[in-house]
Amino acid sequence: MIAIGYDIGSSFVKAALIEADSGKPIARARVPEVEIPMEAQELGWAEQHPELWWQYLCQATQKILAEADIKAEQISSIGISYQMHGLVLIDRDLNPLRKSIIWCDSRATLYGEKAFEKLGKAYCKDHLLNSPGNFTASKLAWVIENEPELYKKAYKLMLPGDFLATKLSGIPQTTITGLSEGVFWDFKNDEPSKALFDHYQIDQNMVPEVVDNFTVQATVSKLGAKATGLKVGTPITYRAGDQTNNAFTLGARKAGDVVATGGTSGVVYALTDQLSGQELTKVNTFAHIDYKPQQKMFGKLLNLNGAGIQYRWLNQLMGEVGYEKLNQMAQEAPIGSNGLQVFPFGNGAERMLDNKIVNGNISNINFNIHDNNHMVRATLEGIAFALIHGIEILKNDGVDIENLKVGNDNLFLSDVFSKIIVDTLGISIQMLEATGAEGAAKASLALSDQRQKNDNINITKTINPNPKLRDESIAWFEKWKTQLLNNII
Repeated sequence: MIAIGYDIGSSFVKAALIEADSGKPIARARVPEVEIPMEAQELGWAEQHPELWWQYLCQATQKILAEADIKAEQISSIGISYQMHGLVLIDRDLNPLRKSIIWCDSRATLYGEKAFEKLGKAYCKDHLLNSPGNFTASKLAWVIENEPELYKKAYKLMLPGDFLATKLSGIPQTTITGLSEGVFWDFKNDEPSKALFDHYQIDQNMVPEVVDNFTVQATVSKLGAKATGLKVGTPITYRAGDQTNNAFTLGARKAGDVVATGGTSGVVYALTDQLSGQELTKVNTFAHIDYKPQQKMFGKLLNLNGAGIQYRWLNQLMGEVGYEKLNQMAQEAPIGSNGLQVFPFGNGAERMLDNKIVNGNISNINFNIHDNNHMVRATLEGIAFALIHGIEILKNDGVDIENLKVGNDNLFLSDVFSKIIVDTLGISIQMLEATGAEGAAKASLALSDQRQKNDNINITKTINPNPKLRDESIAWFEKWKTQLLNNII
């Protein structure tokens, strides 16, 4: 039998097939050919239409089954990984009422700040484990105030993965993990937060049925089967936000494991069974995928909005020369880029900067010294330094990081980027052969013994720090951080 997994990002929808018995990857697919657009009607907004995700999920399914010559009857389980924090509102016919307000949309920041003040730091720390910030609950509060007639038509609130599972099955559902990432969940009472719902005047009946991450959540309906090419009755057995799924994909299983990603955003995600709350407004704490009220496991998440999107922006400005070429150019410039500094905060409100919108900045340009090579290296240094600054915040919140596990894709494919991090922090990076879609497929096997049997993940590369470069790397990072703290934020 074969498991299928989906990774629903803000750029692409990816699908993967793996053998249930061996865990061996069979095929991968990605659609569309060019990145899914983000719509921004106003500064700081970011929206995508949920039906686009569904359209691309259907296309990815049909494509991968055809190219791998796999019959629908061979698919034994479905796993879904999805972009976190997005808001989807559906009517009673299970159709979306508006475009999704996605993860990097900043419009709800003030709503979250007011809720934090009203509910109080103690309540947010003890019950929500977060300030409401710019998360899904605050996005819904924006809709209630600004689109009241639309809100009256809303039947259920959902995260992006919930919507796609609903399209497949016809049954609206969510998870504790999903509700926690939207900052709807009361961890002290292990139920949706009544105080938060009351403050935002959200009807608690809008919460769908809550199911476990690892269980037969629902099965593919006739409509879902017709649209995708899957078989009626195929079980949906797993769903999780992309960062919690990424931790699973990269082999994080116990407290102390730390993973990182360098996609459109940059994320460091640490598993813990202990809570600190020192950095309540900068670090997010969510229910991990195996969270149980009687056995709690949390994921501490540090997010940098402007990571891969900054590098993509640079690639576009340079005429789409390609990331391999950019990496070669970066190697031609010295550590520190002769003082040129880039601050990659141009993708909305940055949680790690207390939800400030500071936009991207370039500092210390000297027209007689700096060229394209310096610009590329300074960009990689800026993204890496921003993540390192975030890791310092995580450490202040009780996270001890000895090494990072990362996937062999996106920014970490750049030797320059990875070495900046290991040399500055003095830690190693383990690069693993794994993708989010394959991780979701493997996670969908959780109801059998196969997930445990096939839990080995191939380490493709280990990047160790160079002690000779540590002092110089730290010095340039400290100069970057001084500029950030004194002149940027």
